[in-house]
Amino acid sequence: MKVLFIGDIIGKVGRIATKELIPNIVNRYKIDMVIANGENAAGGFGLTEEVVLEIFKSGVHIITTGNHVWDKKEFVTQILKEDRVLRPLNYPPGVPGYGSVLYTLSNGEKVAVINISGRVFMSTMDCPFRIGKDEVERLANITKIIIIDFHAEATSEKVAFGYFMDGKVSAVIGTHTHVQTADEKILPNGTAFITDVGMTGPDNSIIGIKKEQVIQRFLTNMPVRFEAAKGNGIFNAVVIEIDENTGKSTAIQRLQLKYP
Repeated sequence: MKVLFIGDIIGKVGRIATKELIPNIVNRYKIDMVIANGENAAGGFGLTEEVVLEIFKSGVHIITTGNHVWDKKEFVTQILKEDRVLRPLNYPPGVPGYGSVLYTLSNGEKVAVINISGRVFMSTMDCPFRIGKDEVERLANITKIIIIDFHAEATSEKVAFGYFMDGKVSAVIGTHTHVQTADEKILPNGTAFITDVGMTGPDNSIIGIKKEQVIQRFLTNMPVRFEAAKGNGIFNAVVIEIDENTGKSTAIQRLQLKYP
């Protein structure tokens, strides 16, 4: 089977690019399932119920998130309405939402998706390694196909997590930095890995935000209201090919497309 994993969707530009490009990519690569990180899809920060419905309508099956999942306060309660929208698994007990989901494809194949946050240079969370291991062991009793969105800042933590999960899951896909890395590979025991899949959003920007606002922040170290940039888009993703019989990945390919 083939899975399309789309990098962090940023604002309206990212949503439009996702909607317009998914059909051709699905047809060209014979995609069976589409996953996208959408934590910045609503105006560049957070999610809303309306935006979630728009992304699903575009052809995405599962939406993962990260540290910006609560940026729109109303989404704290809305996230409970849809188990296909994930928040990091390693939030403390009592936090609303779902850290993993078991999704059944039209052919009956079951795919587990887990969302986990790193801790280096991030908010304090439960240990992603230990929490992740426990959840993988639980889901492995149901399906061999397990895909993890590891939402983290430090490349070393992402690489360490990839090797920690090698052979236990089908793929570990890094998100959060919005900058696509060129290290996609199949790890020794069959897990597809990339440090960061990148972003889908405004190309002429600083990680999706208006350039002048970010530069002003660096120049003055004063608070600046950030806004999602506009203009042409860039679409970052990976296509993962997985052997359904073993749950091992056989290929991973980076995509970086312009829109329009």
